Amino acid sequence: MLILTCPCCGVSAEETEFHCGGEAHLKRFGPDSSDSDFETYLFQRQNPRGVHFERWRHVNGCGKWFHAARCTQTLEIFGTYPAQTTEPPQALRDRIAEKRPGWTQESVS
Repeated sequence: MLILTCPCCGVSAEETEFHCGGEAHLKRFGPDSSDSDFETYLFQRQNPRGVHFERWRHVNGCGKWFHAARCTQTLEIFGTYPAQTTEPPQALRDRIAEKRPGWTQESVS
């Protein structure tokens, strides 16, 4: 069972109180985008073995969206941060790199 902490309201709870919304930090394209760009946005997702950045919603709490860094192998949660953040905070990236020597964010991008 995953234990997540909502960075918006500060509540820590089991994953059943939240809803996963898929990969975080996707680039969305405007109405003038090509069919290829739109197809990439809809269907091309990363599925890494290891650290993955995901969107989550605190459904049974404040209802707000946030991002979480999670290891897909061990289910370890490295941290959470607000959804309005365009990239993971440096402190979180440092925490991941400390626990996973050799890890870089570029290795999952």
